[in-house]
Amino acid sequence: MAPLLKWARCLLRRSPLRPLQFPATGFEVVPETELLEEENYKEFKAGNYCPVNIGDVYASNTYQVLGKLGFGSTSTVWLARNLHNRGYFALKVFKRNHYDTCKNEFQMYDSIEKANPSHPGHGHVRTAVGMFTMERQGQCYPCLVQPPMWDSWKDLLYRNPSDRFSVALLKGGLRHLLLALDYLHTECKLVHTDIKADNILHAIADKRILESFVKDEMESPSPRKFVNNTPIYMSRRSPEVMLKAAWSYPIDVWNVGAMIWDVFEGGHLFHGLDPSPEKGYYTTRAHLAEIIGLLGPPPLDLLQRGTRSGEFFSEDGQWIADCPIPQGNSLEKAELVLAGRNKEMFLNFIKGMLTWRPEDRKTPKQLLDDPWLQSWEISD
Repeated sequence: MAPLLKWARCLLRRSPLRPLQFPATGFEVVPETELLEEENYKEFKAGNYCPVNIGDVYASNTYQVLGKLGFGSTSTVWLARNLHNRGYFALKVFKRNHYDTCKNEFQMYDSIEKANPSHPGHGHVRTAVGMFTMERQGQCYPCLVQPPMWDSWKDLLYRNPSDRFSVALLKGGLRHLLLALDYLHTECKLVHTDIKADNILHAIADKRILESFVKDEMESPSPRKFVNNTPIYMSRRSPEVMLKAAWSYPIDVWNVGAMIWDVFEGGHLFHGLDPSPEKGYYTTRAHLAEIIGLLGPPPLDLLQRGTRSGEFFSEDGQWIADCPIPQGNSLEKAELVLAGRNKEMFLNFIKGMLTWRPEDRKTPKQLLDDPWLQSWEISD
């Protein structure tokens, strides 16, 4: 028998992986009084979201959920592993009976693939590879399966001895990212909504990167709260989302600006940890207070668009939340890596993204033409 045929048959006979046992303790519990993630939507209260748990196995014992990647008004998104072929996938789990939505999105990914193959950002976006149905507690939830991509910017940080991107790595990565966003915004008319370091993915070059994600979830379980014994996992977003104002393409631009601090300055620009002794965890009011301390107060016209603005601001735009605004902060003081003209140009680049009004933020195409991003060497 030929060696290649022997190898192929050996793969076919290989037993499926045994599901991992994730820890049931050791995670931060978010208080019941704080609405979290998809819990903010009426559909959650109606029981229309799939109650996914990290460690669950779906599709006839095929996909095991390894961690949460995001959420939205129609779905939650999870990293999973195929226990049979041992590959990694992203599972987008739609609300109950949203088959048409899932099917339409699958067709949308097909359109993304075909929208404009000649656009320089075309090669920087991914598509979908299939669909299946999740069954939980007698209910059915359609699920979209996307191709395995990883090697995130966050992973690159962990492997970098300096704990931050170099200028060359940041500029090179941003050019690819902004090309992808320009393709999504202009050619496909889509908003990503969840730009952050661990969601900016590259092709898998080393499977150990994926294994490190699983190890992180094992050793430091994601913060969560429980509603009717079902866990909800936590993540963060931009000002207009926190205020519940209408949002669109500029939300992606804000998230890029905030993420740059994570990978280039060696720390988060915003933490959102409430200083109150009774809290001490992430709250929207603490996050907003940090943004005010850094950028100044939000414009009144933005507050007037937000349905949650009255929780934090008076009618004339004064801060009324019981949370102190950090004093003495600015982007100039927070930037500690660069100097001289290089720093000045970098901060101008950042200010094109980190501004309160969504309409004041630059587009990805405008950012691609920014002098700082276009210059490899800047003399003082």
